[in-house]
Amino acid sequence: MRRMSDQPARWTQATVYPDMWADPADDPRNNDSSPDGELATLLDFLTNYRITLRMKCDGLDPRQLARRSVPPSTMSLLGLVRHLAEVERDWRNWITDGDPLPKLYGEKDGDFDGAVAEQAVVDAAYADLEREQAATDAALAGHRYLGERIGKDRISVRELMVHRIEEYARHCGHADLLRECVDGRVGQ
Repeated sequence: MRRMSDQPARWTQATVYPDMWADPADDPRNNDSSPDGELATLLDFLTNYRITLRMKCDGLDPRQLARRSVPPSTMSLLGLVRHLAEVERDWRNWITDGDPLPKLYGEKDGDFDGAVAEQAVVDAAYADLEREQAATDAALAGHRYLGERIGKDRISVRELMVHRIEEYARHCGHADLLRECVDGRVGQ
């Protein structure tokens, strides 16, 4: 068991603002424009949370990515990547009238339980996430009206978009804490 004194020292790469993850000029989430309209704003927030998740995982090896938070939790950064790939797939199930797509990682909690410290698992998780994000984005691209109700449950596009943002935002908060436990790196 680790003692508090065994925890890594807190640090950041930022030099301009010490409470930031990266300097503003190096932060891929920073742009000089503000989106016009509700859909563009929602998509901008979703994109930035997706980037944030990747930033929180950047520079870590498979062992660090698979490190569990605190027992008995199975949560890890790699588990979050796998979980969000699974969730992206599930969202497509919400918006289709057809049969649901099978789970990516099998049984309940397979996304977290299978997040083991192997490079092949890490590579597959990122490939799964990219593929599932692109597929969900493509499925929603034809539904530009946020009030439109789609799928068997007639969920509104707006509700689905807000739910997607909420899911990524919540898990980016988890990623903040997980990353700090792994190597002490902190920032917004």
